[in-house]
Amino acid sequence: MKATVGVILALLIWAGSAAVRQAAAAADSPTVTPASGGGGVPLIYGHFDNVAAIGYQTTEFFISGNARSYSTAVPLTEDGKWNAIAPDPATAAYTTRVIVHMPQKLQKFKGTVYVEWFNVTGQADASPDWVHGHLQIAREGAAYVGVSAQFAGVNQLKFGISVPAEEPGDPVRYASLVHPGDSYSYDIFSQAGQAIRDGALLGEKASKKVKRVIALGESQSAGRLVTYIDAVQPLVDVYDGFIVHSRFSGGAALREAPLANVPAPVPTFIRDDLVPVLVFESEYDVASSQLLARQPETPDGKFRLWEVAGTSHYDVYGLVIGLTDIGKGQGEIDNLATMQDPPSKPQPGLIECAVPINVGPMHWVYNAAVYWIDRWLQKGTPPPIAPRLEATSAPGAPVVFAVDEHGNTLGGIRTPYLDAPIAKLAGTGNTGAAGAPPVSTFCSLFGQTVPFTNAELAALYPKHKTYVKQFNSAAADAIKSKFLLKQDAALLKKAAKKSTIGG
Repeated sequence: MKATVGVILALLIWAGSAAVRQAAAAADSPTVTPASGGGGVPLIYGHFDNVAAIGYQTTEFFISGNARSYSTAVPLTEDGKWNAIAPDPATAAYTTRVIVHMPQKLQKFKGTVYVEWFNVTGQADASPDWVHGHLQIAREGAAYVGVSAQFAGVNQLKFGISVPAEEPGDPVRYASLVHPGDSYSYDIFSQAGQAIRDGALLGEKASKKVKRVIALGESQSAGRLVTYIDAVQPLVDVYDGFIVHSRFSGGAALREAPLANVPAPVPTFIRDDLVPVLVFESEYDVASSQLLARQPETPDGKFRLWEVAGTSHYDVYGLVIGLTDIGKGQGEIDNLATMQDPPSKPQPGLIECAVPINVGPMHWVYNAAVYWIDRWLQKGTPPPIAPRLEATSAPGAPVVFAVDEHGNTLGGIRTPYLDAPIAKLAGTGNTGAAGAPPVSTFCSLFGQTVPFTNAELAALYPKHKTYVKQFNSAAADAIKSKFLLKQDAALLKKAAKKSTIGG
């Protein structure tokens, strides 16, 4: 088959960009040792850990070395085209931990490694992208590495915390951990990636199969990745691509106290001249950034922005269902059923919200994001360009979304949850319940679900088969638009058929 001129040009552009990337320096290689002692179990908050059920195994390591911080000779600019420098040869010693999930059988490892910057908004390591994406990562036969890159996570491992939630540490197992401060977190994250390429984390045989190392980060971690891409990626060739999940309008500070502060501007755009970056945004994120983080795409560029209708910053799947979902279809059944009776207390005694939280489609679209970033790197095929959520406000002003007759937001990435609706799904509009535990302040991140009444459902779907037909049609549209994977669509359609919705 003859290649078209467009395909040839795309491949040449791809090859050229790879050559430029290879000119960047490698990161320093840390010392890697197996973790042991204490309670004997790696500590992490809100983590899918039943990895044996999906054919994986878990190992925890300590990595140590000397990390540098970064600065800049001129103020950072909104375009993200930064020229960061290591201002002096001084470094700071660190020892942190990483968690590795690998296929139990080496022959099933296909060469992609996803590396998550653990989120520490709750002052303890959490893995939101592993929870939402673990099934697609396993489908791909990929490896997963979670990195305790920030001070708060290491501090909790060593000493525990009581606010915002009681999270005990393991002072015996983690006694050797040392973190010099978040100014050094970027180089620590680079060195964790370098340990993968060196073979020290995955083992010599697995390391020979590594072909792609992709960074992930959600919320606060997404802000860190924005700064990493703009400042550090041009200097250190460790990561081949990024999923930046739920970013806001700026980036994290490049340097911070007790060092001289180097803040990121608002807005901060993500440079599109280095490696593929897919930004994944919920309704909450778009509203919180006041549209300032939107940036243009080009068909052959290295930047994609996905805005997903009916989603919140975090949701029922991430807080509850995803912690035990082993990919047999029960997660889809549970999620659809929960939409009819959504919880306002997803974690009673810990998280108690004023109204029921979002039960939206984030997980299934995130699976597609994981699929596409890997395909982008393997074959040079970029993800589809997504429509934007429809907003009636100007950038920098409070965001008001255009909605349909059910109150669901128009535009953006569509799924059967929105196009065969049984509830209003919003990314905003929640708070902590009166007298709720302190961690319930996070309820504002969890959006809301307002189930339709029986009368509304009966009017929409006079018979159960009416609902199933509309759901299946919406699933077919989502597959065609390439934002829903066929495997997930099949499971969702089975869940819709087994439901009692309609009639």
